[in-house]
Parts: sequence; C-alpha cells; structure tokens
Amino acid sequence: MTEKYAVVVVGGGAAGLSAALVLGRARHRTLVVDAGEPRNAPAAHMQGYLTRDGMPPAEFLEAGREEIARYGVELVRDRVVGLEKDGDGDFTAVLAGGRTVRARRLVVATGLRDELPPVDGVAERFGRDVLHCPFCHGWEVRDRPFGVLATGAASVHQALMVSQWSKDVRFFLHTVAEEELSDEDLRRLAAAGVEVVPGEVAGLVVEDDRLTGVRLADGTTHPRSVLFLAPRAVPRTGLLERLGAELHETPFGAYPVVDPTGLTTVPGVWAAGNAIGFAEQVVHAASGGYRAASAIVGDLLMTDLDTAAGV
Repeated sequence: MTEKYAVVVVGGGAAGLSAALVLGRARHRTLVVDAGEPRNAPAAHMQGYLTRDGMPPAEFLEAGREEIARYGVELVRDRVVGLEKDGDGDFTAVLAGGRTVRARRLVVATGLRDELPPVDGVAERFGRDVLHCPFCHGWEVRDRPFGVLATGAASVHQALMVSQWSKDVRFFLHTVAEEELSDEDLRRLAAAGVEVVPGEVAGLVVEDDRLTGVRLADGTTHPRSVLFLAPRAVPRTGLLERLGAELHETPFGAYPVVDPTGLTTVPGVWAAGNAIGFAEQVVHAASGGYRAASAIVGDLLMTDLDTAAGV
C-alpha cells in the first residue's frame, strides 16, 4: 500500500530538518528520507552558527531529529531510488528499502559530495588539519603555518582569503604551471605575503596523528601544520534531473534554477541547502529549509482553498 504525505523531504541535513520542523509545526504530515551522508561529517565541530558555534555536526543533527519528532514528523533512514510526478500533480517516491510513498509537495535537500584531489594523506586528514573553508575553521587554526593546495581556478582566491588567519602561507601550485597565474594574481599574492611554491605535491607528512609537512615530488618537504584546498563539488541533482528541473552551470557544478523560496522549475518541488549551491553553510541551509517550508505551507493552503471555493 502506498502511503500519502503532504510533503516528503529528501535529505536529513540542516536544510531538510529545518524544512521538516516548519512543516510539522504547520500540522502537515511530513516524511524525511535521510540517507545519512551529511557533507560536514568529517568535521569535528561546526562554527559560525549563532548559539551553536563549536557544536559537533552529529550532535546538531540529533537535536534536529528530536525536535521534528515532537511534531509528528516521521524520519526514515533510507534512500529515494525512484521518483516521478503523477498525472494529478502529486509525486511518487520509491525507497531503496522497498517502500513507496506519495506526496503533494517535495523538498529536495540532497546536498553535494566533496571530491578530494588524489594526494596521499589528504582524504585521511580532511576535516581535521586538511580543510576547505577558513570561515568554518580559520579561527581554530589561526597563526599556524598554512599551506594551500592549488586544485583549480578558485585556489588563488582561497590562498588570499586564508592570509586573513595566518601570515605564514605557502601556495603549492601542484599541477598548475606558474605561467598560468596572471600578473594580477602574482601581485596580490605578494601583497598578502603568500609564498608561491611550484612543483607537484606528492603527499603529506604526518607525525603523532597530526600534519607536520607537505612533501613535493622532488622530495622537498615544507613544514606546515594546516593545508587548505578546494574540493571538487559534485552536486547530487539526480532526482531533480529525473523530474525535469532546469539546471544552470556554475564554476562549482550544475545546480537547479530556483526562486527566492527555493522553488524549482518543476511545480511542487523545492530545493534547499547545498542542493542549490556550493557555498551554502549550515546556517544558510537551515534558513533555506525554513523558507522552502513556509512557502509550501502557503502553497498548499491556497490550493486547498481554491479547490473548496471552486476557483
């Protein structure tokens, strides 16, 4: 038997849980389908979220799950493997566990996946002393010797940004040729006191479970205790594409076209959090989920009133 919900939220991170909280409080039967793959899982703490600064991400999510349960929201650990829009405008979702559910509206909060460069030691240290966001971690590692690994066009900007938190920054070009840097790039890096280091990075030096250096392919080792890099963002847009949502290309991948509330080009489908962009921090994601849910509450109300009034 197919169960019917007012809203199915796909994704149980900050965006999905925030949307579910608002929907539950608005007395809408809501299901959250959570695959349990939060982007910030490698991080020990999250920063920059007022009143939650320094809170472990797992603790934050657990608190969110407890809150939505108070309002009758159901959460299931599963994955949506099939999704289609029915002729009556509702949606049918098939879960990996075999369950089939229907919903009048959808919130897609599936986030993205960070693809790390294939450098020895990077994956193992990611979220600890291999970092990507100075706003998330800069204060905690301030004034230490920084390295920045060039991974793409945004890496120069990253090297300049992290110089706000340390005056000892070395920019490892890795597979980028020095000639690829513009004169403007080089002048800005020099003005920020960032040392440019040519040569491919072969791996990291780790001692006593902490990063102590960056090793180049020629055997040279540079003492560093923090390494910043920009992972390649891989948006999880498969469900949105299946529904025919329009995407737009960005330097960080293709994301859905949305209005200010997160409504996609598919009527009845909203997106929030890292499902709509690379730079959505936890606080942004929670806000986006709230906006999407409040818009859905109004949308469902007006739809039902119009039906009752024969409009």
